[in-house]
Amino acid sequence: MSASPSSAAPEVVPFDARPPIEQAGDETAPPPGAADTPYRLLRPTVAPRREVKPKVWDDHHATLGYPPSHHYVRHFWVAALGSGAVADLIRLAVAADRGRSLPEPTYLNLLISEGLAARDGSDLLARTVIPPLAARHVRNLPPRLRREHTHHRFASR
Repeated sequence: MSASPSSAAPEVVPFDARPPIEQAGDETAPPPGAADTPYRLLRPTVAPRREVKPKVWDDHHATLGYPPSHHYVRHFWVAALGSGAVADLIRLAVAADRGRSLPEPTYLNLLISEGLAARDGSDLLARTVIPPLAARHVRNLPPRLRREHTHHRFASR
């Protein structure tokens, strides 16, 4: 025997019951033409990121390292810096290698502080060879990743 919505107990709200909606005038939909309005007019606090054209960082001391697409970079650097910063690092390295411009990376300041990117006057330099993790990064890795990193380091010699 199934219960109908009208026979429900007073404290039980029927499944399809909805709270009343208070509407103020005709504000149920955006005004006509709102989709055609440029976004910057709708949100004046949002500014588009400026375009940057990174150059390859020719650091002769940094010959030891990995290409941006290497498993080491995606596995260990992500654990150290976070996926967003590593994604920005990879985009910067690829753009520098191909001579293309891209929107300024969100994590650029972090990449600069870690020595993975640099400013030289008005130029933005990006590493295309990513160095191994520094000892301080390895110390901060979870134990399992620290063991993997140690094994990787000795296996690659």
